[in-house]
Amino acid sequence: MLRRWLKVAVVTTALAALGGPAALAESINDAMARAYSGNPTLQKTRAGLRASDENVAQAKSGWRPTVSVQGEVRNTWAGNTDFQHQEEFVIGGVTIPEKNFTSNSNSNDPTGNVRITLSQPVFRGFRTVENIRQAKANVRAEQQGLLATEQDTLTLAVRAYMSVYADRQFVQLQKENVSVLQAQLRAANERFEVGEITRTDVAQARASLSQAQSDLSNAQASLAADVAVYLQIVGKEPGKLVYPKIVKLPPSLKVALAQAGEINPEILSRAFAEKALQHGIEVEKSALYPQISLEAEAQHSDNIRARGENSEQASVAAVMSWQLYDGGLEYSRIRQAKQLASQGRIAVVEKAREVRQAVAQAWNNYQALKEIIVAARDQVAASRLALDGVRQEYEAGTRTTLDVLNAQKEVVTARTRQVTAERNLVVTAYQLLASVGRLTARDLGLNVTYYDPQEHYDAVRDKWFGTGVETIE
Repeated sequence: MLRRWLKVAVVTTALAALGGPAALAESINDAMARAYSGNPTLQKTRAGLRASDENVAQAKSGWRPTVSVQGEVRNTWAGNTDFQHQEEFVIGGVTIPEKNFTSNSNSNDPTGNVRITLSQPVFRGFRTVENIRQAKANVRAEQQGLLATEQDTLTLAVRAYMSVYADRQFVQLQKENVSVLQAQLRAANERFEVGEITRTDVAQARASLSQAQSDLSNAQASLAADVAVYLQIVGKEPGKLVYPKIVKLPPSLKVALAQAGEINPEILSRAFAEKALQHGIEVEKSALYPQISLEAEAQHSDNIRARGENSEQASVAAVMSWQLYDGGLEYSRIRQAKQLASQGRIAVVEKAREVRQAVAQAWNNYQALKEIIVAARDQVAASRLALDGVRQEYEAGTRTTLDVLNAQKEVVTARTRQVTAERNLVVTAYQLLASVGRLTARDLGLNVTYYDPQEHYDAVRDKWFGTGVETIE
């Protein structure tokens, strides 16, 4: 009777799992493609890189002339007081004191001036040259940083995909476990009623069922949380997921380490940043050199009241300025720039060691997981065989209810370990690719429109005019 109940429980659970409208299978590459095309973190990094591209155009402006126009309309008022004449009055032989009469005169003189000034830098102590080199190096560093962000995003997509896949397996496993234990409890009650087992056996079956129901609730909660993470990273709720094929990996740890040293974007980003800091030293040194420029100016003036009165003048000058001492400020800035460059060199070494450790760890974890999966599959097969034997012995009366419950628990535990190891194997494989530097949309051949940061850089680096831009949406 127990065997009949168990068969019914398994069949019912399987039909429930297969019921409902069939969903289209969604591969792990589909998930990564969606994340690559629409993940906001990746889009934000692309927009930031576009802003950094403008630093090259700004640095190149140091070669170019500046032109300014200044217009002015001025009205000047002026006034003065003059003694005009004086008189004496004699009345009846009495002389009346003189009285002075004055008059005020004012002038109103409106004028208009227009001045055009052009300044062309000739020599800035190599500041412009080094500013351009520094800006280019920083752009290259951020381009590699964009690749690193792309790899991080795809890694998160892989982890989200496999977490949902594994959680669904766990939920299904716990549902089957609940169904089996419900059948076990019913069988225990039937055997108790006929006096074959004691009340203790029934209580043990009920306790195991309660634990299984609790485990099912936890599995469902974990699945809901991981679905939310999947939606955050990928941009849509997961459909029907399938276990992926293992991606092609480097043939050996030695090869993986060599590739990582050459193409890992985090190492390259630090290297370009250190190069930019080296150019920063020369930028600061430019203040110790003279500054030379050519300046031209033209001016036109009009007397607005007197239409015929106007004047024009023009001048051209070569201007040289040289700040010989500024209180030691610039010398301090040069020393500071050298220390920052030293820090940048150390950062490259630090990142190279971190990457080497990450590659070695991922490689060894991957090799270990392959063996763990083999052992887990053997454990699942053995535990299922043991469960069948215990059930037969239980029906024959040589095994207790607790023996059956423990055997069932061993099957669930073994199956859980297998699913966990299979999930970790896929995640670790992609982590290894990311450590090497090959977890990019191009390397994986994702079905997407690849984003090329060089296109925007080439479009803006030599721009002289214009405010129109194409932004990342």
